[in-house]
Amino acid sequence: MAMAAWKRAGVSLTAAAVVVGLAGCQDGDGGGKKSADTSGSAAQTQNEAAEVLQAAFEKTSEAKSSKVRMTMTMPAGLEGGGTMEMSGVQGWDPAVLDVTMKGSALTAGAPDGPQQTRMIMVDGVMYMDMGAEQAAQMDGKRWMKMDFKAVADASGDPEIQKQMAGGLENMNQDPAQQLALLLGSPNLKHVGPEKVDGVQTEHYKGTLTIEEMVDANKALEGMFSEAEREQLVANMKKTGLKGYDTEVWVDEDDYPAKMVVGMTTAQGTMKMTAHYSDYGAKAEVQAPPAGETFDFMELMKELESLGAGSAA
Repeated sequence: MAMAAWKRAGVSLTAAAVVVGLAGCQDGDGGGKKSADTSGSAAQTQNEAAEVLQAAFEKTSEAKSSKVRMTMTMPAGLEGGGTMEMSGVQGWDPAVLDVTMKGSALTAGAPDGPQQTRMIMVDGVMYMDMGAEQAAQMDGKRWMKMDFKAVADASGDPEIQKQMAGGLENMNQDPAQQLALLLGSPNLKHVGPEKVDGVQTEHYKGTLTIEEMVDANKALEGMFSEAEREQLVANMKKTGLKGYDTEVWVDEDDYPAKMVVGMTTAQGTMKMTAHYSDYGAKAEVQAPPAGETFDFMELMKELESLGAGSAA
């Protein structure tokens, strides 16, 4: 496989890692954890905000799908930085995703590669469209297939398998999960009414420390012991990750119209802004034809045999 094609694969994998990584840090508890009561009028405001977001969580969970338009901005110290835009459809229960990605973060390091790429996730497998040039070099196979469970199993490392299982669990971060996590914030508050995309909404926000995020993330409980969870928090702190800021704008139908998630790191703040619409629209996502796909694991084996694995 030509090195140029490999670089483009690496860029797309970086983009996918950003999506998966952000999702892994933003999972909810599947039911909403309300903030602890405090005294005074502030508590009443906080409890009222929690009630609104709980209702939004329940309604969004029932919708199971939406259209999404998302922008991610990454600091220069994180994979070269830049901006990545995604738009398409996502579904939850079951988890599916079909989006088109573009932006400076996608083309960083591979300016000759495709200016945009399509990403599909279905049945726990991710597919990346590597473009026409890739297809010409791979007998018409333009879609790179990444089965995260297969990657984990091939590693033979129980810890990697556990982490990949967690990443797969959280891969398709949906607005219901984000609402559940926000409900775990101890300082949830109502900001006020605002218009988003021409629609009247109510704006809410909250923050979470790393410890609070891990505590709210029930998906981690079945995979990690208490000691392992403590080590996870310590490892996250070593990376410079300091905390999370989450905001949501809920429309008059109790659906999130917009969400903003900011993650503060030693390299700067990574920010995700998502606009949602068409809740409940059927998300018909299909995997590419098998004859047009090539497997990531097979690609790695090929590069190793050519002595090119370390040059990726």
